[in-house]
Amino acid sequence: MTAAIHAKKPMETNMKPIQTIWTEALEVHTHETDAFLRCKPAAYLRMMEEVTTHHSRNLGVDYFTLQKINLAWILARTKIKFYQFPSMITPVQVQTWPKGWAQKIFGMRDFTIKTSDGQLLAQATTAWLLVNTQTHRFVKPEVLTTPLPDNDGLAAIDEPLEKLASNAELQEKRVFQASYSCLDVMGHVNNTQYVDWIMDCFAVEDLRHKQMDWLQINYSNEVKPDQRVSVRMGSIPNQPHVYAVAGSNLDTGAVAFEAQFVFKPFPA
Repeated sequence: MTAAIHAKKPMETNMKPIQTIWTEALEVHTHETDAFLRCKPAAYLRMMEEVTTHHSRNLGVDYFTLQKINLAWILARTKIKFYQFPSMITPVQVQTWPKGWAQKIFGMRDFTIKTSDGQLLAQATTAWLLVNTQTHRFVKPEVLTTPLPDNDGLAAIDEPLEKLASNAELQEKRVFQASYSCLDVMGHVNNTQYVDWIMDCFAVEDLRHKQMDWLQINYSNEVKPDQRVSVRMGSIPNQPHVYAVAGSNLDTGAVAFEAQFVFKPFPA
């Protein structure tokens, strides 16, 4: 599993009016740009995590507020559609909003990422779970004393986030270890790191002329410091363009994450 929503420092008071839809100006960082001068896929997820942190603080359900009542948000599933990968220092505008609850336990949150002049870069939908940090059990949304806006079901991606299943034959590509740079405030591997690990399973030159079209990643069990994850990958039968991925914790035997994604040619 991945990090709960996290903030840079605690805020005791909410200085801004409650915003049901949050809009924030960011930019593509130099360190998030690849060797082909394109924004890395994981960079989009990091933008999403950052604005979620800020919006959650505005709504009064951020990391530090929930910590006081032994609760935390855990990201369970993400689906993102990529349209463009701009280069470093490109200004972008990220919008995010809650869109209600699914299956009575998943808090849904969507995103759009655009250039400052309105060109669509990516759209995403995410599913979050509330966990009791003492019992490590999931809890129902009724425990929240602050209701979240549902925005009348406004959707960036109007698709359910389901379990991922395939009969693909998976082969081990890499083994990664949960070192210092992989960890977040919850003390385990951050959700965005798994996307970097997926990309690291490909030779750099193989990525020169292709880019991700879409990605769904489901997080199953947290990976703690120094644990090792075997990343296995293969094509789905009858859908050879769709990659299936499974990350298995070699120290616990648990499934860390599962993913499916598609590449498309990079525009000439």
